[in-house]
Amino acid sequence: MEAIMEKKQSKVAVTFSNRKNTAPAKIKALETKNLHVYYGSHLALKNVSMPIYKNQVTAFIGPSGCGKSTYLRSLNRMNDEIQGCRVEGSIIYRDTDINQSKINVFDIRKNIGMVFQRPNPFAKSIFDNVAFGPRQHGEKNKKVLKEIVEKSLRKAALWDEVKDRLNKSALALSGGQQQRLCIARAIAMEPDVLLLDEPASALDPISTSKIEELIIELKKDYTVVIVTHNMQQAARISDYTAFFYMGDLIEYSETKDIFTNPKKQQTEDYVTGNFG
Repeated sequence: MEAIMEKKQSKVAVTFSNRKNTAPAKIKALETKNLHVYYGSHLALKNVSMPIYKNQVTAFIGPSGCGKSTYLRSLNRMNDEIQGCRVEGSIIYRDTDINQSKINVFDIRKNIGMVFQRPNPFAKSIFDNVAFGPRQHGEKNKKVLKEIVEKSLRKAALWDEVKDRLNKSALALSGGQQQRLCIARAIAMEPDVLLLDEPASALDPISTSKIEELIIELKKDYTVVIVTHNMQQAARISDYTAFFYMGDLIEYSETKDIFTNPKKQQTEDYVTGNFG
């Protein structure tokens, strides 16, 4: 692997947040053990064992095609939707291996929600987007639905911007607002964990900043896992960082250690920009 590393002079400037880690340390929300993911005969993810800690922001970094999104999708069984994909190993959630055929994946996805790279609001009103999940799970009481919608939009830092147009189409919102709406839609299901697959990659800098501020706020109530290509973003918002390369988990540690004192040469080369 070192053979393809090529030293360069450029360095990546990384700024760390001054915020303190206030969550209880080392409480596992999720854990994988010896996880392998295959697409047909191709081994895309190799023997990944890693804990995800409760009420922390964990960032996955690495070049395109390194396995970070594949790993993220494994955590709530979204890879089940990909034809020819096979996942081996254990995914432990609430002391249960959820990578078993008998597990109800819809219940898993209710508790481990996901927001994708590009905003994907439904062609419905803002209200109906947020209320969609609770309705699908049987909630019919209009008063309860209104409470869920307001609470979710407030947590997604969107309520004040849309409270007077809840019956308007969600497609009329800006890109950043649409992404926060998708986060609100996930929050409406009252999950334990939020999986975010490059949630700001398609957004402008101002919208990206709002998403980052929101993620830091959300960890008070949720465990947040984010895939990002932006190392500065990982440094700003995450408590833990995992570096993936060619399907391998190269290194996983607290974010400050990954960026200032990595144990592996591959990690140092990647975070300093000396990666061939």
